[in-house]
Amino acid sequence: MSGPKTVAVIAHRKKTLGGGLDELRRRVTAEDVGTLLWYEVPKSRKAPKKAREAAAKGADLVLVWGGDGMVQRTLDALAGRDVTIGIIPAGTANLLATNLGIPQDLPEAVRIAFHGRKRPLDLGKVNGEHFAVMAGAGFDGNLIKEADRGLKDQLGRLAYVWTGLKHVDGSAPQVRVKIDGTTWFKGAASCVLLGNVGTITGGIHAFDDAEPDDGWLEVGVSTAQGAAEWARTLGRMVVGRSDRSPFVRMTRAREIDVKLAAPMEYELDGGARTTAKRLRATVVPHAVTVRVPA
Repeated sequence: MSGPKTVAVIAHRKKTLGGGLDELRRRVTAEDVGTLLWYEVPKSRKAPKKAREAAAKGADLVLVWGGDGMVQRTLDALAGRDVTIGIIPAGTANLLATNLGIPQDLPEAVRIAFHGRKRPLDLGKVNGEHFAVMAGAGFDGNLIKEADRGLKDQLGRLAYVWTGLKHVDGSAPQVRVKIDGTTWFKGAASCVLLGNVGTITGGIHAFDDAEPDDGWLEVGVSTAQGAAEWARTLGRMVVGRSDRSPFVRMTRAREIDVKLAAPMEYELDGGARTTAKRLRATVVPHAVTVRVPA
């Protein structure tokens, strides 16, 4: 047998792509597979338990069917394990797949999962939980939560500019950011972002020099306040390099400590988490292995 001995599929049953899960099953079983483990879950929060079960049963290859939330939960459970992961981007947001060049095309995504190149990827880890794309607190959380999907379909990236400008009436909270043990920023900040890849929410290329396997996390702080400053900042992120905005500071680090003046909701890979006054983040080099286009 040349293919993986044990393949596990962990699927968000409410997500769709191509011919759906029936087509996925046909294409997987058409490969040279020994044992097939099949798990369907109703929500991404149920994925980690199934991922750990698949690893315990000796899965060589785990296929994740869903969007960024589903992928993030699965990667968090499989970090540090000797398992190869294939991403089948069946969600509404597929930022990790997009950054890795995995298309929203079921036959091609399955082909890549079985026959693509193995690429070790770093993960970020915030307050004990891994992320693959980005983590953030502040303005970005509102932008993700309330972006109008109909407007997004019509206007693409500019929808996020429009939606974002609805959330600029509040004053920016006080923030202290330490990178690798040194205070790097202290003052009012409307948004703090940590990135593992370049393209984030809304297809905006926020971290122009990011690579998901370079052993670093990108760190960005925005000091923009008010509609005019945010319009300039978001416009710059859409059409040019983010670090050229006068309201953006960027660096990279291996360890980041963000202290907020008041508890704020934060997000990981587009999924909201509980409120926190402190975000402790670190990069985990080569935490997972993912199949990507050759």
